[in-house]
Amino acid sequence: MTKQASICRRLFAVVACGFAVGSWETLQETSAADKFYRVIDRKADGPTYNGYRRYHASCSHCHGPDGLGSTVASSLIDRPRDIEEFRRVVRNGQSSSGTSVMKGFADDPNFALYIDDIYAYLQARAEGALGRGRPKRLEP
Repeated sequence: MTKQASICRRLFAVVACGFAVGSWETLQETSAADKFYRVIDRKADGPTYNGYRRYHASCSHCHGPDGLGSTVASSLIDRPRDIEEFRRVVRNGQSSSGTSVMKGFADDPNFALYIDDIYAYLQARAEGALGRGRPKRLEP
């Protein structure tokens, strides 16, 4: 192999690695953009912590502690919904064959303003970023 061919191979390897790293960074940014929560060292940001509080004040009665489900309502972390569907169900409620399963909370000030916070908490639970119980809060 000539010296020039060796240099070309090394240059190609460096360029290929650069593209791979750039693609990985883009993938990580995209993944982070899809997250509604920020958890560092098992500590939740303000909205996610607020979501925990709101969830346990009102949702856990039916959906169980920590979003795990109960005999009354399904788990919200085993099969998480996308944010738009989650918002729709919380606002409008959900029925099965015409039977009301969950009432809508669009007019409830304890829910309507905090749907995304509750979603952030449930998303963090579903993805394993937060465990069971009250999370610690990130310092502002």
